Amino acid sequence: MKRNATAVWNGTIKEGSGHLTTGSKVLDQTQYSFNSRFADGIGTNPEELMAAAHAGCFTMKLSLDLTEAGFTPGSLETTGTVTLDNGTITSSNLVLKASIPGISDAQFQEIAAGAKATCPVSRAYSVDITLDASLV
Repeated sequence: MKRNATAVWNGTIKEGSGHLTTGSKVLDQTQYSFNSRFADGIGTNPEELMAAAHAGCFTMKLSLDLTEAGFTPGSLETTGTVTLDNGTITSSNLVLKASIPGISDAQFQEIAAGAKATCPVSRAYSVDITLDASLV
């Protein structure tokens, strides 16, 4: 399986702007700029997209792992935060709130840690990855 996206940029780093389009068209000429990356401008940015990719991948992997362990997730909500520090992406933090009938906290923590370690996006990132998982 291969997925693709295209980035177009026009102008200088601070005054220019660009847009991103994914093969699925979920992002279709979605704006990004210096301000959307380093301030509070309108549009997305690479770190936000990395955080979304990590949260989405981890949550799907956790659903698979829970199902294979005999549990049916009621709800899995993961917030991903990617940190950019001095021009380097240094970490990805996942915060999970889950509702899973019949699971003990020990079982939940073990399965969640396994999903964090083995989801494809975690495997692709060479940064510190943290997970704060709680049952609600």
